[in-house]
Amino acid sequence: MANIGFIGLGNMGGPMAQNLLKAGHAVKGFDLVAESVQRFVDAGGRAAATAGETAADVDAIVTMLPAGKHARAVYTGEGGVIAAAAPGTLMIDSSTIDVVSARDVAKAAVDAGHAMVDAPVSGGVGGAEAGTLTFMVGGEDAAFERAKPYLEVMGKNIVHAGGAGNGQAAKICNNMMLGAEMIVTCEAFVLAEKLGLDAQKLFDISSTASGQSWSLTTYCPVPGPIPTSPANRDYQAGFTAAMMLKDLLLAQEAADAVDASTPIGAEAAALYRAYCDSGAAEVDFSGIIKMLRDMREGS
Repeated sequence: MANIGFIGLGNMGGPMAQNLLKAGHAVKGFDLVAESVQRFVDAGGRAAATAGETAADVDAIVTMLPAGKHARAVYTGEGGVIAAAAPGTLMIDSSTIDVVSARDVAKAAVDAGHAMVDAPVSGGVGGAEAGTLTFMVGGEDAAFERAKPYLEVMGKNIVHAGGAGNGQAAKICNNMMLGAEMIVTCEAFVLAEKLGLDAQKLFDISSTASGQSWSLTTYCPVPGPIPTSPANRDYQAGFTAAMMLKDLLLAQEAADAVDASTPIGAEAAALYRAYCDSGAAEVDFSGIIKMLRDMREGS
């Protein structure tokens, strides 16, 4: 079993760290939120006082951070992970951040003699708790092979997407599709309501026809067809609208950087921005069906 450091013990990182504990690893963790640290300690983890302390004397360090600026600060800042870690430490960043930051941090880590992968996730809080996350991994082949055993404890599907930053590229492309698909799925159910078509009937047909998607068959945005979807608990978040907006904006930033045309992705970002601005930032992203319904009714 390994000694592991874990920085970022929130809604996603907390369950991920607990799965490493359940697998028998010794894990010490750090978070700025005391309640998150306490939950981790109650599960058998050991608290560290700083990010640097978390990275000292471990075989691997995992981070789950909000944005690129946080990853840069935690890894490359004074007293940060890269400076504190022993030579050759494996670094796994599971944050969803911009591609440039991911590549810059990875280069700094490798230049300092460490191994690093960017390994953002898909699967939400439920996947983190169940250990069924999908990891999209960027980094050198040797670093990926070192990281894989740890990722397999926390996830079910582990995909090597290529070099440094490619995990982030895969994540933002995937979530741009997801955001757009959820919007049009919601639009279809609102249209069905107006046309007098029962939601269950639409689900029964489209779930086995060409309209099938994850947004429909796993995360259906209306109550009933998928009992586990947030629609059945008043859109209590599994993946917040704010998190979806963050990923859509990262996709637009990347598209602008490489001159890629993404008009549907841009429209999805605009709609989720409007939804978040309406006060729904912490609501599940599938709850955008409420805004779409109200937009037409209020016109």
